[in-house]
Amino acid sequence: MLKTFFVTLTLLLFSWQLSATDSLLVTKQAFEIAEFRTQNGQAISPVRVGWEAYGTLNADKSNVILITHFFSGTSHAAGKYQPDDAIAGYWDAIIGPGKAIDTNKFYVISVDTLVNANVYDPNVITTGPATINPATGKPWGLRFPVVTIADFVEVQRQLLDSLGIDKLHAVIGASMGSFQAIEWAVRYPDRVQRLIPVIGSAYLDAWAAVRLERWAYPIKQDPAWRNGDYYDHGQPLQGLKTAVAYITQDALYPTAFNARFGSPTADKAPHNDILAPFTAWQQLLAQAEQRARLQDANHILYLVRASQLFRAGMGDNWQEALSRVKAKTLFLPASGDQLLLPAMSQQSAAAMPESQVSYAEIPGDWGHLDGVVNISAVADKIAAFLQ
Repeated sequence: MLKTFFVTLTLLLFSWQLSATDSLLVTKQAFEIAEFRTQNGQAISPVRVGWEAYGTLNADKSNVILITHFFSGTSHAAGKYQPDDAIAGYWDAIIGPGKAIDTNKFYVISVDTLVNANVYDPNVITTGPATINPATGKPWGLRFPVVTIADFVEVQRQLLDSLGIDKLHAVIGASMGSFQAIEWAVRYPDRVQRLIPVIGSAYLDAWAAVRLERWAYPIKQDPAWRNGDYYDHGQPLQGLKTAVAYITQDALYPTAFNARFGSPTADKAPHNDILAPFTAWQQLLAQAEQRARLQDANHILYLVRASQLFRAGMGDNWQEALSRVKAKTLFLPASGDQLLLPAMSQQSAAAMPESQVSYAEIPGDWGHLDGVVNISAVADKIAAFLQ
């Protein structure tokens, strides 16, 4: 199904040509909250997010599966907006009629997060720093409140409440989506029956938080960032594309990276010029620049901070928070993940009752990205778990 692939992502961003002709046709819908109160007690008025749904809601609304998306993703988890779209949703391989997440059985919902990175994608609806603050008539910028994974979950909850949905057959999410999925099961244990964290963890430690800071640093060091007030002047493109380049590298296993980017052994100029860039870096920046055209630098900073702050339950003891989870749980890390290490999934699983948790690894040589591009390798495990 996957013919060509080139990485341009922030955390898990990708583009591919699909040969499948059976993709669902979907429509982006908008949901608005007149006033949303963040975890730290600040108000955002209004909040708007986009959402998509696949399949049919049954009469008692018991067949709902919520998909929570990764750092640089959107709610476009499956299907196409138009029949001739070149790219289907990122998990189209497992969401659809007769697939692992079978839309003949389940009603599948996915929601754009607050501060979604892809502000300038016409199919994304998100409130964040780039949004006009009605109180000032100007973009929020860094005056936008710090938001957390728990805030993302609360926006999703209010959407589901508005649809009369009070039970979830499953919550499934990859990477930053795994944080949201776990937080759902912790905050609302009686609403979540099954939980599948893909390439994920119930916590971020100091090592992971500092690694993510490397994504924020180039943006904040770019003079064009102007302390977040750049909207009248244009994006801090150098910082933004450098951040996206770092994110891309971190998401790839070295084997996959080395196979797709130029080898230093073929570069002559760096032997003679200390300022000469390596071909691999130039290739990485070129791809990152393409992706950066759809993204907003401040939104990247807010997503980094939300991820850095995550621990299940958002309290002092994530292990204790996991004890509140009632959902049957299947952890699916990627064997070669160098970003959210399989050990983090293992430690998360170990904090839950053994009888409640299953564990399997996604094979492949893409590293963190295997949670998207090789998700079909564990499709049978997902399908069986959802029964």
